[in-house]
Amino acid sequence: MHFLDQAKIYVRSGSGGPGAVSFRREKFIEYGGPDGGNGGKGGDIIFEAVAGLNTLIDFRYTQHFRAPRGSGGSGSNRTGGGGDDLVIKVPVGTQVLSEDKDEVLLDFTHVGQREMFLRGGDGGRGNASYKTSTNRAPRQHGTGWPEQEAWVWLRLKLLADAGLVGLPNAGKSTFINAVTNAQAKVGAYAFTTTRPQLGVVRHHGREFVVADIPGLIEGAADGAGIGDRFLGHIERCRVLLHLVDANDDDVAESYRIVRDELEAYGGGLIDKPHIVALNKIDMLDEELIEALSAELAAESGTDVIPLSGAAGTGVDWVLDKLLEAIDPAPDTVPDSDEGEDEITWSPV
Repeated sequence: MHFLDQAKIYVRSGSGGPGAVSFRREKFIEYGGPDGGNGGKGGDIIFEAVAGLNTLIDFRYTQHFRAPRGSGGSGSNRTGGGGDDLVIKVPVGTQVLSEDKDEVLLDFTHVGQREMFLRGGDGGRGNASYKTSTNRAPRQHGTGWPEQEAWVWLRLKLLADAGLVGLPNAGKSTFINAVTNAQAKVGAYAFTTTRPQLGVVRHHGREFVVADIPGLIEGAADGAGIGDRFLGHIERCRVLLHLVDANDDDVAESYRIVRDELEAYGGGLIDKPHIVALNKIDMLDEELIEALSAELAAESGTDVIPLSGAAGTGVDWVLDKLLEAIDPAPDTVPDSDEGEDEITWSPV
């Protein structure tokens, strides 16, 4: 299945059906009077988040969505049938944006969430509703309220607990393959990862989701390389794991490049808790590992974990740190001050 995280679609609700102009004509009834019924309501446009979807690829081939209009009223005071609502199913994590992408109109964060986006038009009044004491035989009727329409963008932000960041070939795909059942592509060249990957980690009887995104290079915020378009998929992560290749000429500079791109992107990424790991240490001696770790710690201002995703060195240590940041165990949660409200986390 191809991955697509942005799509532009056209949506239109149904217009209301027209009211009827009708008069009762029955034998032995001298004054039949008006009996035109009201028109039916048009269908609504509804978005629903469903499980089992992780791409917007279907919206590349179907881009126009129109709800049916309401049926017209008829005689004998019969109201026209309403148009069926059109339900558009999207993956969890989808946002509906305005056409200019400046405003988030809807945000779907959990399975089963349903939101009405465009309301169908109400049906027009039949001539029976216009009858008054002075207008006994009205011939006017309502034509029905018009539909609503809009061009919108759908943007998918994958929901994950932890996100992997780093330069191309920092070993992110190898790491996610080592700790999950994901089958990310691994190669000895840059940008082997061209789309986000999700994997479920099971560690110490607990589970959390890790997201791997394509590597960042200097100038990604300005479109260099694959750019920063995939950074939206880690905006909702609770913690970032920053992998730095121990074989880089300057590990501090490698760290600095990625941090600068995160800051340029915005979205609060630079303020998220982050864990720094010196990756690919399996071919280095202990003295060099210590020197590089110290250099990286001085630049990042945090402890550095020596890691080798290929050899499994330090993997459990990293997973322990991720678990601690995502969902601390009950015995490690600090006692809250008496009277303070309990804080619950939301992916929004």
